[in-house]
Order: sequence, then C-alpha cells, then structure tokens
Amino acid sequence: MKKFLARWQKMDWLLFFAVVILLVFSCSILYSLNLNIGSSDFLVFKKQLFFAVTGLVLYFAVAGINYNVWSTYSKLIFIVSCLVLASVLIIGTTFRGTTGWLTVAGFNIQPVEFAKLALIIWLAKFFSDHAREFQLFRYLFMSAFFSFIFIFLVLLQPDLGSAMVMFGTWVILILFTGVKRKYLWWMLTVFCLVAVLSWFFLLAPYQKARITTFFNPGSDPKHSGYNVIQSMVAVGSGQVLGRGLALGSQSSLRFLPEPGTDFIYAVIAEDLGFLGSAIFLLLFVFIFYRLFLIIRKSQDDFGSYLVLGLTSMLLVQLFINVGMNMGISPVTGIPLPLVSAGGSSLWAVLMGLGMAQSVQIRNS
Repeated sequence: MKKFLARWQKMDWLLFFAVVILLVFSCSILYSLNLNIGSSDFLVFKKQLFFAVTGLVLYFAVAGINYNVWSTYSKLIFIVSCLVLASVLIIGTTFRGTTGWLTVAGFNIQPVEFAKLALIIWLAKFFSDHAREFQLFRYLFMSAFFSFIFIFLVLLQPDLGSAMVMFGTWVILILFTGVKRKYLWWMLTVFCLVAVLSWFFLLAPYQKARITTFFNPGSDPKHSGYNVIQSMVAVGSGQVLGRGLALGSQSSLRFLPEPGTDFIYAVIAEDLGFLGSAIFLLLFVFIFYRLFLIIRKSQDDFGSYLVLGLTSMLLVQLFINVGMNMGISPVTGIPLPLVSAGGSSLWAVLMGLGMAQSVQIRNS
C-alpha cells in the first residue's frame, strides 16, 4: 500500500490540475452553447461530461502502466493502427466528405485520433534506437517512409488536418535529432512534391476551397469563406472582457458554424474576451512547460521522445485550431485539444497525457 501511494505521489499533480481546469472550461462552454440553441436535453454537454470522466479514468489507467510497455509493442501498435486506418476507408462512416469514423457498440469512434498516438509511440521507439545514427540519410528516410504510410492513409479519407498534425509532429521530432541541414532541404523538397501531388490527386474540392479561402476569405464570403469570416467576427466582438457565457451573438444567433468543435475558440473569445482567451491559452503554455520538465527529467531516450512527440502533437493541433479561428491558418477541421466536443479526440489526448505521467512517475 505504501509503495502504491508513493508511486502516485510522484505524479505531476500540477499538470493534472491544469488538465482538469481545461476540461471544466470545455464543459462550461458546451453547456452555454446548449443554452444558446435551446437544447432541453443538453446532449452535447452530457456527452462531453461523460467522455471527460471516462477519459480521466483512462488517464490514470495509462499512467499506472510502465511506459516501456509501449516501446516493446511499438511495431504491433503500428501495424494494427495501419490496418484500422485502412479498414476505415472500406467500412467507415462518411461525414461531410470525410470517411473517418467506425461505429463500435453504438459509439462513433474516429480512429485517426488514436493513430496519432500510435505514430508517436513508433517514432519514439525508432528515434530512441537510431537517434545517434540520424547523420546517415537512410534513418531519416526510414522515419519519413513509415510516417508517410500513416499520413497517406489519412489523406485518403481525406482528412487534411490530421495529416498535417502527423507531419508536423514528425518534423518537430526530426529537428531534435540534430539532423544535417542538407537533409532538411531535401525534406522541404519532398514536402513540396507531396503537397503538389496531394492537391491534384488526394484533396477533395471542399478542402481545396478551404486552402484558397485562407489566402482571401472575402473572395467567397457566402460559401467557402463564410466560416472564417464569422469566426473572426466572433473573436473580435469579445473585445477585452467578453460578452459573458451564453451571451455571444455569433453563437447564440447561430452565425458561427461548428461552435462546439472546430470553432470553439471563437466562442471562448466572444464570451470571455481577450482576457479570458489569454488565460485559456496560458493554461496550455503551463501544460507545455510541465511536459518539458518531464522530458528533461526522463532518464531514457524512449521516454523523452514519447513525451516530446505528445507535446509536439498538442502544439501543432493548438496552433492549427486557434489559427483557423483567427484566419491565420486554413480551416481543416482539427479539434482544440481537451476542449472541443468529441470523445475520440478527448480520450486520445488524455491517454497521451497519461503516458507522460507514466514517464514522470518512473523517473522521479
């Protein structure tokens, strides 16, 4: 019993409480949105509360597992994830042009959210085994090749946002290996080539419209540019102190599309203003700081790369989501970590944070 208690005392409780505050933040915003739309059953709020509570159970369960287990089974996790992503393309449910959901026991599961974790685990294992050999091009190529298997399967759905997150995670991890500068130029060349091929052969018309609209939202204000324009109006209308929960005109009058998922940051900015949204972003900064401390404390390469991969994934998702709400990145349908409505994303992020806690517990 003493050993059990001593283990959990080593957990980063400041990180845990910051996560809980963001979950409360999320449920509060979604409750206010239910009030706006006159939903008497508060279904979105109840679902998020359920996923938050069960997600915290997963958080502690994963934290209790020795993180080296993920290293041992990294290849199996990679293969199973590839098979699941491939199966989604065959038997998955299509929603708004993206075939990315599987129905399991009455729940709609989005496998790509868990595939992001699988990719991080595989990259952490590969980098920990070969980081000191990355001056040799073949190891850089191998990491790119296997990462792009995931990215290719995700682009086939097509889910541009998740593919961007996976690519961004791989790039950040590569930068921490001390790779040669000339290899970085080759990477950039390959990325440009893949981007061109994706534009002509993989991206759906609506995704192309989102990218072109990013450069000029006013070119099609009633269609492809509508979401971005309404989001920017919502962010600006919050001013310094905001309009108050459930009092934002953009969300309450339903001008703002997808207020509980893609554009939830715009709702936060409108309801709580610059001050509230700044405090909200500072919570993420604090979480990144605590994760950085875990990386520094880790005594083995796998643990360091595992937490670094998770941090990179969260950072890329945060940047893309907040960016598209403010018109500085294309609209790609990426959820705001720990905040946007959606069980798959919430469970996957909390499981990832549980892995980070496992590294913390076993290196303290």
